[in-house]
Amino acid sequence: MCYNCGCGLPDNDMGNPGNITDKTFEEAAKASRQSVKEAKRNTLELLRIVLEKE
Repeated sequence: MCYNCGCGLPDNDMGNPGNITDKTFEEAAKASRQSVKEAKRNTLELLRIVLEKE
């Protein structure tokens, strides 16, 4: 969606490459030698932990 702005468009960086998109997860997955789904799942798990602490 750019995942961080809330637009609901996962492939649109809204003109700013600093926004989180599916491409971000693809690059992170490749760097960690995991699937994109695994990268997203791991991110979600960590976000839940971090948000509970805030």
